[in-house]
Amino acid sequence: MMKKIIHLFFPVIMLSLFSCHDTEAKHEMEEPDFDGFVKISLQSQITGVQPMTGIVLWADNAKRNIDAISLEYSYMQYKDIVKEKGVYDWTPLEQILDAVASRKHQAIIRFWYTYPGYESAVPQYIRELPDYEETVALSEGKRTGFPDWRHPELQRFHKEFYQKFAERYDNDPRLAFLQTGFGLWAEYHIYDGPRIMGQTFPSKEFQAEFFRFMSETFKSTPWSVSIDAASSEYTPLEADASLRNLKFGVFDDSFMHETHDEYNGKNWKILGEKRYQTSPAGGEFGYYTKYDQEHVLDYPDGIHGRNFEGESKRFHITYMIGNNQPSYQTMNRIKQASMLCGYRYEITDVRVKEDSTCVQIKNAGVAPIYYDAYVAVNGVRSESSLKDLQPGQSRWVGIPAGSTDMEITIECDRLVSGQKIEFDADVKGE
Repeated sequence: MMKKIIHLFFPVIMLSLFSCHDTEAKHEMEEPDFDGFVKISLQSQITGVQPMTGIVLWADNAKRNIDAISLEYSYMQYKDIVKEKGVYDWTPLEQILDAVASRKHQAIIRFWYTYPGYESAVPQYIRELPDYEETVALSEGKRTGFPDWRHPELQRFHKEFYQKFAERYDNDPRLAFLQTGFGLWAEYHIYDGPRIMGQTFPSKEFQAEFFRFMSETFKSTPWSVSIDAASSEYTPLEADASLRNLKFGVFDDSFMHETHDEYNGKNWKILGEKRYQTSPAGGEFGYYTKYDQEHVLDYPDGIHGRNFEGESKRFHITYMIGNNQPSYQTMNRIKQASMLCGYRYEITDVRVKEDSTCVQIKNAGVAPIYYDAYVAVNGVRSESSLKDLQPGQSRWVGIPAGSTDMEITIECDRLVSGQKIEFDADVKGE
């Protein structure tokens, strides 16, 4: 029995030695030994938006129940989950996650403390502490509550909240990505209002502590911060390479506005132009002008001399919030734009024998997938994940199963019911 097991898995071991043909870097590497294998035909076509990619609508958008998207976005308030110290009621989040999953989509969630025109979302028990002093001031012309980051209980609670969140949701397929941050809308700035470091905005010391805490706490779900976190005035990131080397994604909340390269583009570079290789790059179409919203997905012209086709590839975009786009674009165009984002797999060769299959697969998309995904034959998965297969790269993967009557799929445990990872293939057999 032991000899049989070794024989079955020997092709996989061989493939691990010669696993990657890096077409982007033009590394010529030896192919697997195909002695005894037969090349077979395979036809397949990607017809839909791939899970965890594409244009994103808010979870309360009336047009959300469509196949032109795979992701939905929702703000959340900390005080909706916690009202008493140590007592967590996740019901509001559960309702959103369940509703999104029922539409065969996944959620992107962001919690905030400060939103122009609202009181702070700090839990009430903290706000009632005698030495806790919030600031109420105008932001965007509206009375707005700003947290008191001097208080140790707010700092303690903030870390505890994400510890509890990770314990419950880090492996939850309903959740695709988590965004986090401080300031207005948690977008890492107070561009209008009382910016007092260490008081209305957390100190750089606490931010550094929080970044390291998040890096240690979340093992599966990618978490992201705004590109405004590149600011040397607000954060310690630019000055501390060890923080920038942590694994986190970025979101750009004014993507493709007229002077995008002058500020946003610079921040993308500060935070690391290759960050997309391990963490998602996302954002939201800019609201600087109504014109931007109306025409950002125009094809082929786009806006300001660039279109989404080019910018999604340039910044390796996995997702982009475009909640207003159904008012300006057809669903076909929104679906087309969604399919420009993230990973896109193409199977270019298939070799099979009785107990083994070798598949050459390429990532023809603009970003990798950020969860483990596996090529499978009749439900038997490859040993190697596609998670680190970068745009333009291809590799051979081995599967310890073979048949002349086979079904090849790409499987991922992070999908919700009804979702499927597709692939393109036009392979001619011998």
